[in-house]
Amino acid sequence: MGADDVRLAALSDFLKVHRAKLQPKAVGLPAGTRRRTPGLRREEVAQIAGVSTTWYTWLEQGRDIRMSDQVLERIAYALQLNDEEKRYMLQLANAHGETAQVEEEPGIGDALTVIISQLTHYPVLVSDRRCQIVGWNRAAAAVFMDFAQVPLEERNMIGLLFMRKEFKALAVNWEDFTRGFLSMFRAYYGKYMGDPWYKNFVDSLCSENREFEAMWREYDVNSAPKVSLEFRHSRAGRMLFELTSLQVQGATDLRCSVYTPAPGSDTHEKMRYLIQRFSRE
Repeated sequence: MGADDVRLAALSDFLKVHRAKLQPKAVGLPAGTRRRTPGLRREEVAQIAGVSTTWYTWLEQGRDIRMSDQVLERIAYALQLNDEEKRYMLQLANAHGETAQVEEEPGIGDALTVIISQLTHYPVLVSDRRCQIVGWNRAAAAVFMDFAQVPLEERNMIGLLFMRKEFKALAVNWEDFTRGFLSMFRAYYGKYMGDPWYKNFVDSLCSENREFEAMWREYDVNSAPKVSLEFRHSRAGRMLFELTSLQVQGATDLRCSVYTPAPGSDTHEKMRYLIQRFSRE
């Protein structure tokens, strides 16, 4: 399957999923009693967007047809896509995906290393555009795991979330935690559609993990998710964090995921305890 085939298949799936999510009453249409299609029908989306049903059907079938941004904007309006979802759709429809490759052994540089090390009691993970973990601080190692002990080729945040039992045992709201990272990964997927690594990675993980496959088919997109997390740590007990994603400016497209203790919780004190214990081991 060529790059264009992959892109158009992804666009087809994206449109079908979002059409199925949108209920008739949300766009002022009666639900009816003989409706077999979940969500809207194709002709209803076409009518709202002001395009022909045939043209929209071809688009949803993944045919290689010419599409102006103006028409795609109307499709986005009809499907009630948010800004992130609309951007993702436009990237797929118009082959805007970049082809930049990730270095074999990416690094984060001395300055960023110093910055994250100074966040003593805030776990920080630095990842690249493929969600490969390329940096972390001592607090992250104390809360999650010592990533230095994980083989480089397995040091992918998405893969770890679904394939390592440690993460599932740690996160009480594991699905929220996972969906946040997966929606971010989906944004990268659309941006770098020209990189064949993404399809290979997704296909491999879909074949190995049914939970990943199900969540991936939801087509959530968010380049900077903010998630409140509840961890049940084996040594510190209940810990509450808020996740904030920060983009590092530059050509490397790195991202810092910072876990700050939730206000009003005792998580900060528990982080002090974990760091002290981690330092002695």
